[in-house]
Amino acid sequence: MPARLVLGPLLRHVDATSATVWVETDAPATVEILGHRGRTFEVGGHHYALVRVDDLQPGTVTRYGVTVDGATVWPLPDDPYPAPAIRTVAPHDQLRVAWGSCRVSRPHRDPFDLPPGSDDEAFGIDAIQALAEELRDGPAEELPHMLLWLGDQVYADDIPPAIEERIAARDADRRGAPADQVADFEEYTWLYHDAWSTPAVRWLLSTVASAMVFDDHDVHDDWNTSRAWRRTFARKPWWEERVVGALASYWVYQHLGNLSPAAIDEDPLYARVQAHDGDVLPLLREVARQADEDPTTIRWSYVRDLCGTRIVVVDSRAARDLGSPDGRPRRMVDADEWAWVREQAAGDHDHLFLATSVPVVVGHGMHWLEAASEVLAAGRLGRGVAWAAERARRAVDLEHWSAFGRSFDEMAELLDDVAAGRLGRAPASVVLLSGDVHHAYVDRVGFRRDGTARSPVLQAVCSPYRNPLPPGQRRVIGALHGRPAWAAARALGRAVGVPDPPVGWRRELGPWFDNQLAWLELRGRTGRLRFQRSAPGPRLEDLGALPLAD
Repeated sequence: MPARLVLGPLLRHVDATSATVWVETDAPATVEILGHRGRTFEVGGHHYALVRVDDLQPGTVTRYGVTVDGATVWPLPDDPYPAPAIRTVAPHDQLRVAWGSCRVSRPHRDPFDLPPGSDDEAFGIDAIQALAEELRDGPAEELPHMLLWLGDQVYADDIPPAIEERIAARDADRRGAPADQVADFEEYTWLYHDAWSTPAVRWLLSTVASAMVFDDHDVHDDWNTSRAWRRTFARKPWWEERVVGALASYWVYQHLGNLSPAAIDEDPLYARVQAHDGDVLPLLREVARQADEDPTTIRWSYVRDLCGTRIVVVDSRAARDLGSPDGRPRRMVDADEWAWVREQAAGDHDHLFLATSVPVVVGHGMHWLEAASEVLAAGRLGRGVAWAAERARRAVDLEHWSAFGRSFDEMAELLDDVAAGRLGRAPASVVLLSGDVHHAYVDRVGFRRDGTARSPVLQAVCSPYRNPLPPGQRRVIGALHGRPAWAAARALGRAVGVPDPPVGWRRELGPWFDNQLAWLELRGRTGRLRFQRSAPGPRLEDLGALPLAD
């Protein structure tokens, strides 16, 4: 029987003249797209290929199909969506990038589509589903150049009913893993299939290039929050298989497609995978195990350059240095990774976007709480208070850049250097892009007045695609953005020795708590941020917009 297409095609990296397309098949096969071929590799009995398509023309739209061992497998003859397309970039194009984070996988029907709070299973209308429906009948020349996923593409600890049923029926040793969470590489493959195989989402992923980075729920809630968190989970009999399966599947389903063709050519792991005869799961398991133990063994961060704009996607989960008992400070990214980030931020770019799954700039009250929690959990007021601070850190997610004081200060310094033109010509704007917090907002970052001209610096946050907060949590977050919470948290922070932050910030847009996505719309050194929420139809409704450059 000929090999079949199981998942995909996913359009991943696209530049002016080339693209990569990812697929999964059910058997070893040769996959062909627009006359370019790729051979599958095997991971845990599953088969994948990343096909490189060259010789495209800048600023064009090319429809494509997929053949497997010579048989056309995509698009299907009765597919209601247009044939998949590759839209290449051109130097002077208007650049359009849709972005956001946090998407639980649930069916697109009642009660799952109902407004949050109306039913225990209600998650509202999926913004990704709404985006697909809005784009399907529009001109291909107006398709976004990229869809940026800033974490929690899958929820390993909040799985859909269909996956729970498969787990219950599975005859395997799950080492005591919770029945409502995935346990290993095999179950992760089910999760990705469920998230990416509905017709609208599958079409969108085949037609709009995707760039991705993980956050905690791709592995587990609060992943790598602290040394204490890692000790707690290391003692669980199921944890090693979970984290190894998470990182191995992330490399296959998300990371590999993030890389440019040039980066793939230079990637030693991909070369080993391609050269391996047989199943490479043991190889990827060992790589994943090493990456979990020592983040310097692999780099998950990467860069996308589009139409004069640079997007640096920073791994702010796996690359964390959680410090040491002898006083080595906690860092959101380890020292080697940070040196790489600074290097990538330098240069001559129309706009610079630094994408990190967790926000750098949060509400003032939350900033001071997080900064104080780091000091208290380190033992400033004794072991009893440290234990309570650690519990609070996990309970209310005090784990953004503000909770890593060394890294917050280093990021502020980098933003200042870039905006002031010390690392090359100053961009027209410098923007932090983040998700994670299940609401959307834009803050403007300010620096101490010293007579230096600086580019506008913004923190833009958009979350969730589909996983809205219940009303009670929305009210709490709203309160933390207020001045009374700011004053109280600042008093706590100063009492335990937290210094004032090196930058200030003020709210420009938001907060919004809908299922939502955001847009970067750029032409040369002008541009804007735009936010939309999902609505019945499904469709997208405008929430607000902000120019990027003064």
